[in-house]
Amino acid sequence: MRITAIDTYIAGNPWKNWVFAKVSTNEGIHGVGEGTVNSFAKTVETAIHELKPLAIGMDPFQVETISQRLVRDVYTDGAQIHMCAVAAIEIALWDIIGKACNQPIYNLWGGQCHEKLRAYANGWYRGPRTPESFAAKAKAVAARGYTALKFDPFGSSWRFLSRYDFDLALDIIRAVRDAVGPPVDLLIEGHCRFNVATAVEFAEAIHQFRPTWFEEPVAHTNIPAMVEVARRSPVPIATGESLSTKQQFAELLKHEVVNILQPEPLNLGGLFAARKIADMVDAHFGVIAPHSAQGPVCSAACVQLNASIPNFFIHELFDEFNEPWEGEIVTHPVHQVDGYIEVPDRPGLGIDLNIEEILKHPYQQENYLPLFKPGWERRERQA
Repeated sequence: MRITAIDTYIAGNPWKNWVFAKVSTNEGIHGVGEGTVNSFAKTVETAIHELKPLAIGMDPFQVETISQRLVRDVYTDGAQIHMCAVAAIEIALWDIIGKACNQPIYNLWGGQCHEKLRAYANGWYRGPRTPESFAAKAKAVAARGYTALKFDPFGSSWRFLSRYDFDLALDIIRAVRDAVGPPVDLLIEGHCRFNVATAVEFAEAIHQFRPTWFEEPVAHTNIPAMVEVARRSPVPIATGESLSTKQQFAELLKHEVVNILQPEPLNLGGLFAARKIADMVDAHFGVIAPHSAQGPVCSAACVQLNASIPNFFIHELFDEFNEPWEGEIVTHPVHQVDGYIEVPDRPGLGIDLNIEEILKHPYQQENYLPLFKPGWERRERQA
């Protein structure tokens, strides 16, 4: 079998353009992948086409060799943008291999460790930044069966919190806790906003609400700062979604203070890299909660990944809180029932792209998530 073509498509979701790839072969089997990253959809799409001559003509079963050609051999470190382009191709290769073998991808990595995956809701709090809005939406999401909710209560704060924003963020968390009660886990998203002092002060303040984690309170690029916060925080720290190499994970793990890791398969160049990192984390007695806040192909890929990981913790699910047409652009979209995702047994990723539907939602340059702009929580297309 040989790779004969790599085509790309962009679906214009108002909060983030989704980048998809379709890899075709001379035996009529094709696979699909995703390379979505905030703000740089056209850049990633171009990178896929610049890289594809290195994959055309190759055997799609040779994933490691192809990945080395797409990463090592170009001799340029393009970080997330580069690795998302690689991931779009790499995930499609696994989809092809699974279809050729008539097996889901997790069966190619040692088998299925979990019959179903506990999921947490993200993206559910679209609307004004008020305790009342967050509480009402949290209660509605919990009523759908979710037993864990993630949210960013910090508005557009950066580096530090004013006393007003500090107290408002606490009030939002308190309101959500009161709305859903003790059984529902709260995951507090920091989006790399703060310096060490602010992150530690806030971690101490929210300990009373017993959050499951405080995610990326400081910049992901500053591993010493993340380690310092983790050592001083009474709340577990989660991080890893923005790292793009296994060496970065190794640097973080050697400090033995962060035990909830969130590798993003797209930022790492694909599924196999993320699977290797899961083993690295397991060696340090940590758990994996992969980042999965992109498009529906990434969601399906993370289901395959999580099903195969012994140290899987929880699956991020944004899909139910995106645009209503998301479920139309792929077959068999991921969804939860009573807070869990059933692991499919269909070959490969278990999904396919609906190109006709994707073309109804074209790329828009203003489709991105401006996390440091007031009102971003409303997730409206930017002017």
